[in-house]
Amino acid sequence: MRAVRLWSTRNAGWLKKCYVLLEGTLTLFNPLLKAIGHKRLDKPFAVVEGAVKGFLFDSQSCGQCTLGETGMACPMNCPKTLRNGPCGGVRQDGGCEIKPDMTCVWVNAWEGSQRIGPPEETITIIQPPVDNRLKGRSAWLRALRVRAGDSP
Repeated sequence: MRAVRLWSTRNAGWLKKCYVLLEGTLTLFNPLLKAIGHKRLDKPFAVVEGAVKGFLFDSQSCGQCTLGETGMACPMNCPKTLRNGPCGGVRQDGGCEIKPDMTCVWVNAWEGSQRIGPPEETITIIQPPVDNRLKGRSAWLRALRVRAGDSP
């Protein structure tokens, strides 16, 4: 999975464009999805989302996706689950303090964010703390509800 995760950050520019396209498509279909019922669709969406994002980004399905802001690197792969940058233990070679054989997720995130756009539009956006109640739920549907002004 790490090889695909690294591939995703190296290709973050066009993957982000695909992500935005998917987001726009889902937004177009949101009235239909809302009529069917977001709660009813949450499980099937979460399964598809988990498979796609799990393969491409080694996503941990937290239900609050930040891939677009973190260079297409899932910050939940950080052993400390840090969502707003690296800890103080990143090794000089970019290795993780907890798992030295792993490159720090935030090193990958920074590299990927450089391929997406200016840092002030991506990686410097402060993310809210993880709400563990959303784990395993669809971040795509949650984003649609938030955008539409419905309760997440």
